[in-house]
Amino acid sequence: MKPITKEVYLKWYEDMQFWRKFEDKLAALYIQQKVRGFLHLYNGQEAVLAGALHAMDLSKDKMITAYRNHVQPIGMGTDPKRVMAELLGKVTGTSKGMGGSMHIFDKEHGFYGGHGIVGAQIPVGAGIAFADKYFGTGGVTLTYFGDGAARQGSLHEAFNMAMLWKLPVVFIVENNGYAMGTSVERTANHTDIWKLGLGYEMPCGPVDAMNPIKVAEAMHEAIERARRGDGPTFLEMKTYRYRGHSMSDAQHYRTKEEVDEYRKIDPITQVLDIIKENKYATEAEIEAVDQRVKDLVDECEKFAEESPFPELNQLYDVVYEQENYPFIPHKL
Repeated sequence: MKPITKEVYLKWYEDMQFWRKFEDKLAALYIQQKVRGFLHLYNGQEAVLAGALHAMDLSKDKMITAYRNHVQPIGMGTDPKRVMAELLGKVTGTSKGMGGSMHIFDKEHGFYGGHGIVGAQIPVGAGIAFADKYFGTGGVTLTYFGDGAARQGSLHEAFNMAMLWKLPVVFIVENNGYAMGTSVERTANHTDIWKLGLGYEMPCGPVDAMNPIKVAEAMHEAIERARRGDGPTFLEMKTYRYRGHSMSDAQHYRTKEEVDEYRKIDPITQVLDIIKENKYATEAEIEAVDQRVKDLVDECEKFAEESPFPELNQLYDVVYEQENYPFIPHKL
């Protein structure tokens, strides 16, 4: 695995801090009704992405996930201004304003969504991995889903075929404790979701996903296994979300004290503590990072606010063009 150096810790801190503040801004814009529909935030789960990115080869590896999907494409290289514009429904967004919060997509940077149907991305992720194996790209697909989606039948179908064909895919369940408002303890008679891999003789195990170091180590091993041609791995990332399932979630199913306990192991704080303990940055340098983060979030908001909404004609342009029906002009 690539060494975790001073520079890595500083990058982790700046990236995770930006992702957190970016989504805090989205929450404020949602309250102002500038972000419409649903809004599912990643606050608390940032170490899952930070650790994974350290282990990935972004020149050929890919990622697919569910609808808690704003910061992943940013981590993979998508311009955050375009992500925020998409959330505000603007034409400068990643899908020209038509995908919105739950459907961020950027094929150019290896990010294949943003899927709103629970568990739909699991077989699609296996399919992307099948294409990589077929064409010999050497790429590995990271397929993320939530603990609620782990109960979908499509997971078993995908696991079976992925093992049979030794597909270069890593399946990752982000277990944040709750499927919407239903705790893991109430969804099945077992709470160790990773053990679902045992039925397919798939390498599997739990990971402390509040710690990006632990995530990076587990992801490196799984990705290298897949890249060698030895097939998939199933990892259970034990994490926690500080906000509700979505912005409309009143969170009656858990206590404030529970959330506060998990805030004590906030992944951003853990990384910052290491930076301070090892004197990787001075207080002034940390403040400068925080200011850069704030400035970039403001820049994203300004870009999104000032961008135009799509023209009505765009609705027709992205469906299909019929040669013998020339009455609707197409521009795309």
